Amino acid sequence: MRRILTTTLALIAIAGPAAAETRYLAYDAADRVTQALTRGVTLEADRGLFGAISVRRIISTSQRGSADIRRGGPDAVRRVLPAGSTESAIYHIAPEGDGRGLSRALCPGSDEVWLVAGRVRMARPLTLHAVGRWSDGAYRHCVQLSYAWRGEWAMPPAQALDDAGAPVGR
Repeated sequence: MRRILTTTLALIAIAGPAAAETRYLAYDAADRVTQALTRGVTLEADRGLFGAISVRRIISTSQRGSADIRRGGPDAVRRVLPAGSTESAIYHIAPEGDGRGLSRALCPGSDEVWLVAGRVRMARPLTLHAVGRWSDGAYRHCVQLSYAWRGEWAMPPAQALDDAGAPVGR
């Protein structure tokens, strides 16, 4: 019995990452604050063997840009959320590339920024909280972002093309 259990657990551990599939979940801003800061977003997420969704990247749906986010962060991030918040999954916004601009937009003046999300589910609204850490070491809640489900992309959203580089017919 012990051998069967060990073999089963080993297969589940190997099959989990192998069965993960990448999904692109699109959301529209659901309130004025969210509209002013981000408009819409697309989440590049991995859906695991048992259906759990883990976010890897946040992509601007209306602008050019994306930011890598990594799961994990200090518990102090959760402690500064508004009373009654049920979101608990912490994602650190990587400061490389467009992550720096996103961090500055969400928490101006902070040194590091995390997004706290609830359980990401398809066809459900999404709430994200931005929390920053300032140079004095204090963690502060910056903004709550509310999104309405838009749909799922078959592939990442195409970036808008500039007409400046388009050939001109004569």
